[in-house]
Amino acid sequence: MTDWNGPKAPDEIHLERTSGAARRKAKKVRKARADAAEAAKTRSPRPSGPSGARSSGPRTTRPRGPQPGEGRAADGSDERPPDARRAAVEALVRIEEGGAYANLALGPVLERSGLDTRDRGLVTELVYGTTRMRRACDWLVDRYVTGTRPLDARTRSALRLGAYQLVVLGQPPHAAVTTAVSAAPKRSRGLVNAVLRKVAAEHEENGTVFPDPATALSYPDWIVERLTADLGLDRAMAALEAMNVAGSATVREDGYTQDEASQWVAELVEAEPGDRVLDLCAAPGGKATALAATGAHVVAADVRPSRVGLIAGNAQRTGTDDRVHPLVADGRNVPFAPGSFDRVLVDAPCSGLGVLHRRADARWRMVPESVERLARLQVELVRAAADLVRPGGLLVVSVCTLTARETTGVDCVVADVRPDLEPLPPPGDPWVPWGRGALLLPQAAGTDGMALHRYRVPA
Repeated sequence: MTDWNGPKAPDEIHLERTSGAARRKAKKVRKARADAAEAAKTRSPRPSGPSGARSSGPRTTRPRGPQPGEGRAADGSDERPPDARRAAVEALVRIEEGGAYANLALGPVLERSGLDTRDRGLVTELVYGTTRMRRACDWLVDRYVTGTRPLDARTRSALRLGAYQLVVLGQPPHAAVTTAVSAAPKRSRGLVNAVLRKVAAEHEENGTVFPDPATALSYPDWIVERLTADLGLDRAMAALEAMNVAGSATVREDGYTQDEASQWVAELVEAEPGDRVLDLCAAPGGKATALAATGAHVVAADVRPSRVGLIAGNAQRTGTDDRVHPLVADGRNVPFAPGSFDRVLVDAPCSGLGVLHRRADARWRMVPESVERLARLQVELVRAAADLVRPGGLLVVSVCTLTARETTGVDCVVADVRPDLEPLPPPGDPWVPWGRGALLLPQAAGTDGMALHRYRVPA
């Protein structure tokens, strides 16, 4: 677990300083210019100018940088060669200025970027990583930004990108600064260069000491405070750090890509061939198709028609469309008689505080009030689902969050309103006991964070 005092700068990081090496480099540059001037004297004379006079020596011009409007088409699109950092800044601006979701902002940018597969991967890392670490990056640069006028979105995005490359990715300063400056608007390149060089110098000299864990790990205060209160300091810090690393996923035998934690939840439903199973909040259909792969017949319900379309598409792609039956329905009022199903899975809507590594901007969108609202919805869904399980059948409740209110808190209400439901023992490692259920921390096995409760309906 990284201490929030921040990582030390890698050994290879260095800053250009007025040293002996710099003086030698300057001397080489002067010699090269002198050699070029001498060589120019041996060339053919230049045509005379309008006055008939010839130049007294070789004409040298300073390389001309891009001018306002250059490199852009009439519609404002960028005509310069494809560049990963510029593409990343474009996506970051859409997130910052337009409020776009990170994944929705990134897709179109990659489509028109002209970048190869490797650079597309770099853009994805830069956009998601910078978005996750936004608070830390802002703290790094804001100490050196003077004036009271707010920074425009493109300048702010270039600064965040540079800080992320310098401190989080540990890139050499000359590369991190130069690439960030090139992606900044021309009018603010001097500012971006000056600020990032100060960040690099301070990081190289002293390491980076953040003021508190929330800033160092780049989360809103309320998330850090809530998880610390619910999980304990050590578990919470480890979980928050784990969710700053991009999530991986496993490809199932049927070709569907899904996190192992979700696959384990589906397995714990213990569906068997011929079972009637209800997946109450099924979109996009990952668990429903996994359940159908056992030979069970699965009604896969979701309240939004567009999401039910995703279920149907995934069932067709995985070859389970003959056993997955998509249904548009509110999980609190589905059109089935009591006791209609052998097994019911409620993968309930939640705050998602166990999958923040997958949704880079979710930490900045979720608000504390949502936790209480979602917990009440979860109780309603579980109560409705319990009535649909046949005597002796199984009810499974899962959420991809780590708050006590949405996990053990919901189970406390269930225990009051349905004391007849028998809680089953928690699964083994890497799950840990959590009240009457189980908790899977994201640091335990490198998966999504999940909470699980299983109940047997009395026969």
